[in-house]
Amino acid sequence: METVSKTILYVDDDPDDLAMFRQAVENLGTQYRIVEAFDGVHALALLQQMEQSGALPSLIVLDINMPRMDGKQTLVAIQGKSQLASIPIVLYSTSSSPLDKIFSQSKNVELITKPFRFTTLLQVVRKMLTDYRL
Repeated sequence: METVSKTILYVDDDPDDLAMFRQAVENLGTQYRIVEAFDGVHALALLQQMEQSGALPSLIVLDINMPRMDGKQTLVAIQGKSQLASIPIVLYSTSSSPLDKIFSQSKNVELITKPFRFTTLLQVVRKMLTDYRL
């Protein structure tokens, strides 16, 4: 029996947010491989390695505000690569800016505001996994 069935690439420069997301996924009792990147440059390098190994993620979760290459720039780069364009992407950020909402809608991706409470985070992650059939 396979213990890890799907991979999630989670891109965020905040180590606490990375840890909380990982904990929420683990608390749901599901087995996912979570690959972490700390900015868009790192994420694109990981995606290139994953593509070469034939193990692309089933979902990409992108923070918007990151150094070097932010989530918006990373999203545009990913959607511009035909071999990556079919991977579902979620923008996941503390931002509730109307401009970020317009951007996400224009790119046909969901924008989820990071919750402050862990119980709410569990609900958000459960919905994310369900919505993207993971």
